[in-house]
Amino acid sequence: MVLETALGNPVFWLAAFAGGAFGAAIGALPAFVFTGFMVIAGEAAAFAGAGGGITDLLGFGPLFGPHIAFAGGAAAAAYAAKKGYLEDGKDITSALGTHNVDVLIVGGVFGVFGFAAVELLNFVGFGTDNIALMVFVSALVHRVVFGYSVIGEVYGNNVFDMGPFERGEENAPGVWLPWQYKWHGVITISAISGIIGGFVYIATESPVLVFGISAASLLFLNLGIDDFPVTHHMTLPGSVAAFSAIGSGYDPIIAMVFAIIFGIFGGVVGEVAERIFYAHGKTHVDPPAAGIAASGLLFTVFVAIGIFSTTLWPTFGL
Repeated sequence: MVLETALGNPVFWLAAFAGGAFGAAIGALPAFVFTGFMVIAGEAAAFAGAGGGITDLLGFGPLFGPHIAFAGGAAAAAYAAKKGYLEDGKDITSALGTHNVDVLIVGGVFGVFGFAAVELLNFVGFGTDNIALMVFVSALVHRVVFGYSVIGEVYGNNVFDMGPFERGEENAPGVWLPWQYKWHGVITISAISGIIGGFVYIATESPVLVFGISAASLLFLNLGIDDFPVTHHMTLPGSVAAFSAIGSGYDPIIAMVFAIIFGIFGGVVGEVAERIFYAHGKTHVDPPAAGIAASGLLFTVFVAIGIFSTTLWPTFGL
């Protein structure tokens, strides 16, 4: 059982601490890019017949799993900003290095938290992508632990009002991606990304390879390329939709329709989460994690009502 092989094994606990600390040292976004590289390598190895251990144990495991390395890096940035080591608690692109050992310890502790929580959620069969869920939850936890407001200061008419940002006001919300927040653009790139996710599954029969591609592509964002889209919360639901549809007996063209629907759903939920939890706060709460976790719950609903007979993630034992 997972509980026996992971939570009961001290090697995994040590690796999770190291993974979170490494995410703090190199920065949350660079750590997530490593996740993408590991998933691509793992799925390529599986495609070649070498098994999927790289994906499971490295890409989504205790070293580079987003709930560990990325979440640990984001928590460390929040802590570093509170201590005055870092100017912006939302800065997930900068490496925090080895200047302050306490920052690395914070990353390690949050890495262990993410590891333990995901293993427990998977063990009980909680019905979503529990890695994404814990990336999101971990960020809310680090806000509470380090004394930040969970939502932040809202200066517009409501949390969804980006008007102060668009007018360049001093107290404007900190929009996550200034080039990817308007609804028409979000929906368009989400539909496109859903198609990409669906096709990658149909071509390779890997429901997670496209996640690795989207994650690894963020290397270019980290290098400062302007207007680079973030798409893993659109491509992964699209790919899993194709996986679920084809596994439920639907034709590939119908699977692609589901891929578009879930791509749009993941993207729109991500933007909703951006406006509620990210824009007005002072630390990074990950919009894509919210989009993927919500998509996982929607897959569970689709299984429960009989649209799908199978999906990738747990479904509360359905």
